[in-house]
Amino acid sequence: MSEWTDSIVGDRMTVDREFNDRVTASEFSNQEWGLIMTATELDIENADNPETARLIADTENLSQIMPELDTVRSQMSQMGGSPGDSGRNPGGGVVESIKGVLGLGGDDGSDEERLEAAENLAQAYADELQTHLESTGKWKQVRIAYQD
Repeated sequence: MSEWTDSIVGDRMTVDREFNDRVTASEFSNQEWGLIMTATELDIENADNPETARLIADTENLSQIMPELDTVRSQMSQMGGSPGDSGRNPGGGVVESIKGVLGLGGDDGSDEERLEAAENLAQAYADELQTHLESTGKWKQVRIAYQD
């Protein structure tokens, strides 16, 4: 099944560049987005049906990397933050960062919200990739390769 993903590497690079604005506008840094996409697998739902086939982001493993996202965020805040950090973790500080790394700070609701935001952004990426593949005439080829 990796053959179909290998065939769209260049397309993914193109979409990555185009999608960068969405990532910048999101609550995630580029480093966090890289981790999110590493934990996300792309699949094609209903690949055998040209009318209903859809590229989906399988985000089943995202919950496992959420602690690592917290670590990245903590490291970035210790280094003075990053562009686009406004509104993130207001009133933090060293003690709050340490508590966050140790899993003692924050509420579960915010983790669930971040997980949902990551899932939504990953699916938006998959949607944009599918749109790109359709516009370049590669979608049919990719669907067929997926089935093989």
